[in-house]
Amino acid sequence: MISFTDLVGVTGVSILLIAFLLNLFNKLTSNGLTYIIMNCIGAAIACYASILLKYYPFIVLEAVWTLVSLFSLIKLLKNK
Repeated sequence: MISFTDLVGVTGVSILLIAFLLNLFNKLTSNGLTYIIMNCIGAAIACYASILLKYYPFIVLEAVWTLVSLFSLIKLLKNK
């Protein structure tokens, strides 16, 4: 049976991978709003799962990914 932590982790990573694949197949641009939001949400959820697991290398990775995505989102919204 899948645990809550696994469900959270799979959700976050799935959002990140879907964004990556959509970009790879030219369905989303890497500087587009949808792509940036998907990265921000996916990384934040994956970070939460890493916190639940107390796995610090991935907490750092996903926290930085979330922050970079947030800065990209803020920059994009300021330029519109």
